[in-house]
Amino acid sequence: MSILFEVRDYVATITLNRPEAMNSIDPETRAELHQTWRRIKEDDNIRVAILTGAGEKAFCTGSDLKKTMPPKESFAELTFGRAESDHLLAGLDTDKPLICAINGYAMGGGMELALACDIRLASTNAVFALSEVRIGSIPGAGGTQRLPRAIGASNAMLMLLTGDRVDAQEALRVGLVSKVVEPGDLLPAARAIAERIAANAPLSVRAIKRLVYSGMDMPLPAAIDAERYVFGLLRDTEDRIEGRKAFQEKRPPVYRGR
Repeated sequence: MSILFEVRDYVATITLNRPEAMNSIDPETRAELHQTWRRIKEDDNIRVAILTGAGEKAFCTGSDLKKTMPPKESFAELTFGRAESDHLLAGLDTDKPLICAINGYAMGGGMELALACDIRLASTNAVFALSEVRIGSIPGAGGTQRLPRAIGASNAMLMLLTGDRVDAQEALRVGLVSKVVEPGDLLPAARAIAERIAANAPLSVRAIKRLVYSGMDMPLPAAIDAERYVFGLLRDTEDRIEGRKAFQEKRPPVYRGR
């Protein structure tokens, strides 16, 4: 299988499993990813998801050009003629946190997959690039929009307009990733973060993610109003009461997402 999917203790681990092809994405893998995004959203036993790649050579190098031919349909047919989009990230709109564990090359669509995640960790051998400009194209899965939001306009322009590669330490410096660890420590580090998130109140976690992203496009007063509204929505939830009881009783809380 080109995608490995495991759920344990409310944490899903999704592994791109084509190491012989640098975990590049062929049509079959793309279809499996679309199913994966739906499962993350719909499965109540998943509170956090980790996305990674098999092996240490590559996280993902984007589309498998040997197997991905240009579509026969016109762009209008693809845009308006299908009930569902075939875009790589179609369906990945979820309030559940996504952690990307990047081992080796994250190039093109692979880097855009990483950018679509909320928290990014890298191994010391990670390499990042959006090099589409070198072949007369542009990043087409959110790269021109998410990268400036992640690392600022100047650093993003430097990467996007040159197509240059960035190593793990530079990625850490500009804020593209949160941590850099040794390859053998990458998944354990990602899982440790995921477990800490999964132990928190699910509704609060999802509310925070939604507020952060929606607030980026709002004037600050409107964003603060949205925050107050969501605070009120969560005030009387069972989980908020459970959190207070657990604190008083000096025990770990048991959250149910209610």
